[in-house]
Amino acid sequence: MTFRKRSVSLSGHATSVALEPEFWAVIDAAVKAEARSFAGLIAEIDAARAPDQPLSSACRVWALKRAQTES
Repeated sequence: MTFRKRSVSLSGHATSVALEPEFWAVIDAAVKAEARSFAGLIAEIDAARAPDQPLSSACRVWALKRAQTES
């Protein structure tokens, strides 16, 4: 399985998220469609996730829900 890693600063701390390209495609499309920043969207996902949920998992769930609502 191929993962792509991207870095982002959340609350002043550098972190990286590794996702499959299919999930990044959904996230990138949302960023473009909503004319918002990548970091802003990831920060929103980060703020909404459960404390014990990994950020990568939260991003996958967000992308899945987004894809489901668009179909």
